[in-house]
Amino acid sequence: MRTILYILQKEFIQIFRDKSMLPILFIIPIMQLVVLSYTATFEIKNIRFIIVDHDHSSESRKLTDKFSGSAFFTEVGKTNSYRQAVQAIQKDKADQIIVIESDFEKNLVTVKHAQVQVVTNAINGSAASLMNAYAISIISDFNREILIKQFPVHFKGMPIKLSPSFWYNPELNYVTYMVPGILVLLITIIGMFLSSMNVVKEKELGTIEQLNVTPIRKFEFIAGKLIPFWIIAMADLLIGLFFARFWFGIHIVGNPALLLFVAGIYLVLVLGFGLLVSTLTDTMQQAMFISWFFLVVFILMSGLFTPIESMPLWAQKLNVINPLAYFIKINRMIMLKGSDFFDFQKEFWILTAYATGMLVFSTLRYRKTT
Repeated sequence: MRTILYILQKEFIQIFRDKSMLPILFIIPIMQLVVLSYTATFEIKNIRFIIVDHDHSSESRKLTDKFSGSAFFTEVGKTNSYRQAVQAIQKDKADQIIVIESDFEKNLVTVKHAQVQVVTNAINGSAASLMNAYAISIISDFNREILIKQFPVHFKGMPIKLSPSFWYNPELNYVTYMVPGILVLLITIIGMFLSSMNVVKEKELGTIEQLNVTPIRKFEFIAGKLIPFWIIAMADLLIGLFFARFWFGIHIVGNPALLLFVAGIYLVLVLGFGLLVSTLTDTMQQAMFISWFFLVVFILMSGLFTPIESMPLWAQKLNVINPLAYFIKINRMIMLKGSDFFDFQKEFWILTAYATGMLVFSTLRYRKTT
C-alpha cells in the first residue's frame, strides 16, 4: 500500500506541476457542459416562414396571425409570388412557405372547406418533421375554431377534454434531458484520454524503462497510474452535478450516493479501456487517435442525441458493447426519474462485468519487463 501511495504522490505532483493541465481538467469540462447543454438540441424555436396569400381576406389574415403569434415561428416576408417564396428557401432565407389559396374565405363559407399548402425545407429530415408538425398543429387549431364558430351547437361543451401530464420533465425542457448525458460524456473524455496517454507519455520520455526495473509490482504500478485519474474524473463529476443543480436547476431526484457509486464503477471501465489503448500504442498521437476513434462511435450510438430505439436493429444489437449507452441511461434514470438500483440492475451488472473484464485484460496486456 505504501508503494501505491508513493506512486500516487508522484502522479499528482506530475499532473499539477503542469499548470496548463489544470484548466483542461477542471475549467474546460464545465465550459463544455454549459455550452453543449444549451446548443446540443433538436428543438426548433425559430422557424422562418414566408406567406404567399392569394386571398387577402380577414380569414387568411387570422391564419397568418396565428403563425406570427407563435413562439416558434418568425415571419420573414409576404409575397404574392410562389416563385419568390421558393427562391427565399433556396437562398436559405426561409424554412417554410405557407400558401393560402385564392377564395380561401369564400370557400370556407360556401363549400365549407378550403386548402392551405405548407412547403418545408427538408434538407434536415428531423427538423423538417418538427417544423411540419408545428405548422399542422396551428392549422388544426385554426380549423377547430372555424368549426366551433360555424357549428356552435355541435361543439358546445367538447365531449373529450385532454389534460396532458408530463412526468420527469414537466416543462419539456431539452436542457433537462441533455445535461445528464453530457456529464457522462465529459467524465468519459477525461478518463479515457488521460489514462491512455499517461503510460504512453512515460514511453516517450523513456522513464518507463526506469520504472520497469524497479521492484514495483505490476498491480501497484497500474493502480498508481489509474487512481489519480479516477479521482480527477469523480471530482469533475461532482463539479458538474453542482452546476446541474445551481446553474441549470436540475435536482437529483434519486440517490446521489447511488449515482456516484455507479459512476465509480463506470470510470474503472473507462480507465481500463484507456490503459488498453496505452498498451497498444507507442506515441501520444497514436493513443489520442485510437481513443478518439472509439469515442466518436460510442458517442453517436449512445443515445445522447438520438434515441437508441430509433436506430436500425443491427445497430441496437451492436450497441450492447457500448458502455456510454448503459451509463447515460442509468444517469438519466437516477437524476430525472429517481430510479433505485433494482430499476437498472441489469445495466449495472453489465457495466460491472465489462469494467472487470476490461481492467483485467488491459492489465494482463501490459507487460512489465525487468
